[in-house]
Amino acid sequence: MTLPHEDDVVTYEVRDRVAVVTMNRPGYRNAQNSVMTYALDSAFQRAVEDPEVGVIVLAGNGEHFSAGHDIGTPGRDHHVTYENKAVMWWDHVDRPGGDQRYAREMEVYLGMCRRWRELPKPTIAMVQGACIAGGLMLSWVCDLIVASEDAFFADPVVRMGIPGVEYFAHPWVLGTRGAKEILYTGDRFSAQRAYEWGMVSRVVPREDLESTAMELAGRIAAMPQFGLALTKRAVNQCEDLMGIRAGMDSVFGLHHFAHAHNAEVGSGPLGGMDAKTMKKAGEK
Repeated sequence: MTLPHEDDVVTYEVRDRVAVVTMNRPGYRNAQNSVMTYALDSAFQRAVEDPEVGVIVLAGNGEHFSAGHDIGTPGRDHHVTYENKAVMWWDHVDRPGGDQRYAREMEVYLGMCRRWRELPKPTIAMVQGACIAGGLMLSWVCDLIVASEDAFFADPVVRMGIPGVEYFAHPWVLGTRGAKEILYTGDRFSAQRAYEWGMVSRVVPREDLESTAMELAGRIAAMPQFGLALTKRAVNQCEDLMGIRAGMDSVFGLHHFAHAHNAEVGSGPLGGMDAKTMKKAGEK
């Protein structure tokens, strides 16, 4: 398989003291495969190691922020090996059955999202259009979310018989009622609804999205860097004490039990769904 270079699927630039990391698969609504995962990790590491960068902005090129995990494009790469960076676990390649899926998702989904949540610099997700499932995870690991008025969000994987995406932050970012509503229905919810639930920091017209996010990033970047790092750690530690890490560990087990159940009853690990059927169901 010929895979795109990481510089193609993720771009990196620094504007003043703000690093802009942009997912760059617009033809596939920035669906996240392993190439993109490791390219994002490389870009984030580059921003962390640059003392002149104060804030990191995560963006998506094109009409949509991210349609989620790549479950059907030509660039899908489940069987490509990478050096594990997020967790101390064996590589998924050539592992049989559930071992392969568990090892891969522990690394590239749950593990990487936890790694990025702990970046010592403030992060802002700049979201337009679709922010679905795995895209929701990418926005949730950021400290703040600035969304355009046309942005919409969803975690529809219950349609696969699976209790939510791997980075299960739903009750903490949406509250229990909001989490249950979006999971039970699989419905999209608007940027305004996300703002009302406290998930989104600001909602602005699409034409003001970039300027608003960059202005906010610039204000934050002017603060003392070490003070910001300690403040972020303080808030994250309080969230950990509220059970987010233990909760994710518990739900990750349920997530993989659902994959195994689907495979056992003959519908495949995704419950007989694919990218086209998931998209069609979400448009109803």
